Amino acid sequence: MNGLWIIVILAVVFVIYAVSVYNGFVLLKNRATEAWSDIEVQMKRRYDLIPNLVETVKGYAQHESGTLEKVIQARNMAMAAQGNMKEISQSENMLTGALKSVFALSENYPDLKANANFMELQRELRDTEDKIQAARRFYNGNVLALNTKIEMFPSNIVASMFHFEKREFFELAEGEQAARQPVKVQF
Repeated sequence: MNGLWIIVILAVVFVIYAVSVYNGFVLLKNRATEAWSDIEVQMKRRYDLIPNLVETVKGYAQHESGTLEKVIQARNMAMAAQGNMKEISQSENMLTGALKSVFALSENYPDLKANANFMELQRELRDTEDKIQAARRFYNGNVLALNTKIEMFPSNIVASMFHFEKREFFELAEGEQAARQPVKVQF
């Protein structure tokens, strides 16, 4: 009889542990999903600001159409990027580089640099870039916690039983390194 109670107690402890670990995975998965949603909101905000910026610059820098076309092309590619995190990261890096070229143009056009609309759009885009970086750090922190728990023993057993999968980090390392380099503007 004592052996039966021990087995029942062990089974109850195992079930409680498995439910606890499962709920922890669900929590981490949902946090990562929420964090990715925050990134998407900020990227959409940036995508919406870009046409206004391009239109403002067009009036001042009419012979810079190549730079402006690159920005629109990079924006469209970033908006269309789907699938794996590497593809999304690469398209976002291209867009960031194209935007830096537009901001570099303002140095050559004092009237543009003094334009209130341009300055406001530039400030909003910088603010949005900062929010994207903060959201990216938050997302990557949640992905790290999820991936670590998926790999750790004994929670990895529960993860494999319920098919929890590791997620990719949202890395912009190439873009961040490119941001440290001066922007080349050619006429």
